[in-house]
Amino acid sequence: MSNIPAELSYTAEHEWVKSTEQDGVVRVGITDFAQDALGDVVYAQVPELGASVTANDVVGEVESTKSVSDIYAPVSGEVVSRNEALDGDPALINTDPYGEGWLFEVRLGDTAELEGLLSADAYQQQVG
Repeated sequence: MSNIPAELSYTAEHEWVKSTEQDGVVRVGITDFAQDALGDVVYAQVPELGASVTANDVVGEVESTKSVSDIYAPVSGEVVSRNEALDGDPALINTDPYGEGWLFEVRLGDTAELEGLLSADAYQQQVG
């Protein structure tokens, strides 16, 4: 069974969203379920600092030994941080998907978008 932390929000495309200490900024990553399905991650492309992202648009990709998967923006806003550690060690996505393996942070354009995300229970039902 996948690890699905209750305090996070999720998308149907297997991204997770976590509020940060900064007002209106959320951290984004891919779920344990997604990294497990991908296999060994060898490359991660995340949006550039300052980029504007729109909810549900493709904003990057994660490449594994098995396949390439798109990363979707779970919310709209401006990219205010990216996980530079992934450039040197993309396997962090496999070893710590909810911690050191995060992808990027977004300053929300509209905090109401968070209400459209899945709860841990709803995501668990989806991945079954």
